Amino acid sequence: MRFVSRLAIALAAMVAMVALSGAARALVRIDVDLSAQTMRVAADGGESFQWPISSGRAGHLTPRGAFRPIALYPMVYSAKYGNAPMPHSIFFYGQFAIHGTTAVANLGRPASHGCIRLAPENAATLYGLVSRQGAEIRISGQIGANGPAGAARSARRHAWRALGYAPRPRVHTLKQWAADPLNRR
Repeated sequence: MRFVSRLAIALAAMVAMVALSGAARALVRIDVDLSAQTMRVAADGGESFQWPISSGRAGHLTPRGAFRPIALYPMVYSAKYGNAPMPHSIFFYGQFAIHGTTAVANLGRPASHGCIRLAPENAATLYGLVSRQGAEIRISGQIGANGPAGAARSARRHAWRALGYAPRPRVHTLKQWAADPLNRR
């Protein structure tokens, strides 16, 4: 009798392992490269995609590592950031998610508060794949790590910003401001 129960447990364990190994192969593989601001997606059905992303900017970095989706929502509004829409959200670590954005002009460079943003149609495609097959998310690289050419490109792209932040002498009292509100001295 004991032998039969042990045999049944062993068979059940083998069936579970085979089922789990089949499920593991069906996962969508999502590779995010923060250095290049790109996402590569490989699905079980042979589909593969490469999309530009926006990850967390300086001070709001995107977590790196290996993750699994913890929650999927067709639409979320960020209470933290003025009810910003986050369509096709795939949460993978706390409040961090992969989601669609209306700020498509920012794709290809860090611009978010830590989430990974995609074009809305790409987010919808990814959401559909992950909701059917599950996913394994790997996030690697770092902002500013795309080598000397990338640093030079970034410096050229943002050179005009230095003029906007040039220091100006400050007016220290209300009386000084009333005498010279534009601080022209």
